[in-house]
Amino acid sequence: ATLGDIVAQGYPDYEVIVVDNASTDKTFETAVSFPGVTVVREMNKGTMWACERGRKEASGDIIVRMDADCLPEKDWLSRGAQHFADPTVVVASGPYDYYDYEGSFRGLSLFIQRNFFFLMHKLFQALKLGGITMGGNTFMRASALQSAGGFDTKITFYGDDTDIPKRLSKFGACIYDRNLIMKSSARRFKKDGILKLQAKYTYHFFRTIFGGSQKQV
Repeated sequence: ATLGDIVAQGYPDYEVIVVDNASTDKTFETAVSFPGVTVVREMNKGTMWACERGRKEASGDIIVRMDADCLPEKDWLSRGAQHFADPTVVVASGPYDYYDYEGSFRGLSLFIQRNFFFLMHKLFQALKLGGITMGGNTFMRASALQSAGGFDTKITFYGDDTDIPKRLSKFGACIYDRNLIMKSSARRFKKDGILKLQAKYTYHFFRTIFGGSQKQV
């Protein structure tokens, strides 16, 4: 479903790279069945290892990260890319819509991301501490990401979406577009519980903002 949505984007010129991060299922076989999709394998397991491999394979001026449980609308690439018409912009991101979580959590989460996260991003930008990005909904200027040293492979999972705007903001402006919404699965919240998982995200957010990225266990 994710690949079906990304290959159907209305953007005129883009490439799709799938990084098979040492999977043991049919990820590779499924991905190569889509025409025009490039599939590469990265045997070092970890989110940032996969992202860094994808970055090195990419040839575009804008690096766009999307996770395997995301479902982008047809105009998602166009809406994200338009921010880079401003040459000072190096990062653009927006909220998640947890489409597969029933009840009030979906609406409340989106409200918080569109409003509270937006204000927090403005504050952190003003304080020159970085900002907020949502990992699977992030657009990055390739030249700035290269200058920043690429993705930090010491990060195994938590903190990557804070590390990116913190490092790239040294090279330009970071945008948090409250209307650049990506549908994403709430499977981790369902598995670990809302409070427990949110506590982990919050801890690693402030740890990264005020400290530095470290390998997590």
